[in-house]
Amino acid sequence: MLVSLSKRLNGISLRINRITMAFACLFLVLMVAMICLQVIARYGFASPPAWTEEMARYAMVWVGLLGASASFHENFDPSLAKIPETFPRWLRLATALVRAIAVLVFLTPVLWYCFFGPGANFTRGFLSRNTTMVAETISMPLIFVAISVPIFIVVTLFHGLARTFSTLAELPIQTDLNDKSTPHETD
Repeated sequence: MLVSLSKRLNGISLRINRITMAFACLFLVLMVAMICLQVIARYGFASPPAWTEEMARYAMVWVGLLGASASFHENFDPSLAKIPETFPRWLRLATALVRAIAVLVFLTPVLWYCFFGPGANFTRGFLSRNTTMVAETISMPLIFVAISVPIFIVVTLFHGLARTFSTLAELPIQTDLNDKSTPHETD
């Protein structure tokens, strides 16, 4: 049962990562296009539109957060030590538990304050405040940028859950949809 659940979680995690990477690439292209447009307008016409800098900055926020969740999925995130597969199972389980707790301790409060402000007041939460704010040079509500934070957190938490179950079930972390020996297969 644990192996089957782990395989399903890893398959979902991989598909979420693929979607995340597609959007990160889209925002990266948008960011580079905005920067190129601004450079051409600045040095070619001496008149850069102000909105290009703002759009590039917002695209960079999305690229950074989506890229960070993809990095976590691919196990490229920083760690103090990599535990080899040859180490005892109890040590690998202990490190997986410590890692899961660390991710929860770091991300859960941030996710909480995305929705709730002081006194658990929803209207003072990060997202709620950004629904009424508008970008300076373009008439776009900043909620479209702010929503990247809870998306990053939820995706990263899911990847962490899948990774923890993989460790518990002693399965490799799946990083490729075409690899038939990885956990996304059904029993």
